[in-house]
Amino acid sequence: MNQVLVLNSGSSSIKYQLIDMDDRARLAVGAIERIGESSGAVADHAAGMKVVLAELEGALDRSQLAAVGHRVVHGGDRFRGPTLIDDEVCDAVRELIPLAPLHNPANLTLIEAARAAFPDTPQVAVFDTAFHQTLPAAAHTYAVPQSWRTDLGVRRYGFHGTSHQYVSRRAAAMLGRRPEEVNVIVLHLGNGASVCAIREGKSIDTSMGMTPLEGLIMGTRSGDLDPAIPAYIARQTGRSPEQIDQTLNKESGLLALAGSNDLRDVDTAAATGDEAAQLALDAYCYRIRKYIGAYLAALGRLDALVFTAGVGENSPTIRAGAVAGLDHLGIAVSPKRNTQQSKEERYISPYWAETAVLVVPTDEEIEIADQALAVLGGAS
Repeated sequence: MNQVLVLNSGSSSIKYQLIDMDDRARLAVGAIERIGESSGAVADHAAGMKVVLAELEGALDRSQLAAVGHRVVHGGDRFRGPTLIDDEVCDAVRELIPLAPLHNPANLTLIEAARAAFPDTPQVAVFDTAFHQTLPAAAHTYAVPQSWRTDLGVRRYGFHGTSHQYVSRRAAAMLGRRPEEVNVIVLHLGNGASVCAIREGKSIDTSMGMTPLEGLIMGTRSGDLDPAIPAYIARQTGRSPEQIDQTLNKESGLLALAGSNDLRDVDTAAATGDEAAQLALDAYCYRIRKYIGAYLAALGRLDALVFTAGVGENSPTIRAGAVAGLDHLGIAVSPKRNTQQSKEERYISPYWAETAVLVVPTDEEIEIADQALAVLGGAS
């Protein structure tokens, strides 16, 4: 058996890939969008699984299916790696719903639907948070009452772990070294965005916190802000905590600053003299630079700075802006290399730079598939 079905469920979507692990070829790729929305045709993730099965007809050979790999957003502090799914794991994902109320229910529904569809096939959960379970206590602890930390699980968990893990390993390979030999900062810049400091293959700090709201300015998320602001807005406007949370997650970020959460639109507007768009770009890049500096201090030595995800892989403007003024730290991009369009892994730093600056396309699906097979190999 050489095939793995990867199911990546968002709160209102399912992305899937059927991968032949012998040559890592994609046998089928697809997505179901707007699940549970009034404009969508699919009621829930269980119904979405039926659509996936119908779309896989002809491509899927059940006799060759070695595993189903699931991306699960929140594993709390219980899961430090990929995990073979059983009833106990499903119960744990259910118990963690308060930490990820939009995503974990969708993840769980899809897992249950997939277990019913493939009752004889091993299923593996790969958690977004697992890679960050190596954060030292000083990095993941918030200075809040102990009862919040022990009883309510308030701590930094971090997200995008699957991407950070894959990209950091590829960066080490580009340097001709093992992950255990390098220190890397990975910038996962998409509509959601996070930074991760990785020392010798292990995450030691990351910008997202208990939820994906903390950290960088994102497409619709505010990122870091004074924690007193929500209470102030509630007092001044009478808005509920739920309404404020909705605003900070869905109506802030680039959307609030420039009127669009699509970086391409913001870049185009800034190029035509739109001051709001230019401010959005400046603030976006400034926040990234602050995190680079902080994580350089945390790591002590940096071998590579790596850009990945939709914005990181495709925006020369953001890459240049993110490292502007860091030449004295040995971090810079070559204008020629940076502006050359490519879908391949590549160096964009000048030859003189002490620190390699890389672009590495992320591949969360192949990472999930690899981790799923690794679990089965260990179980056998």
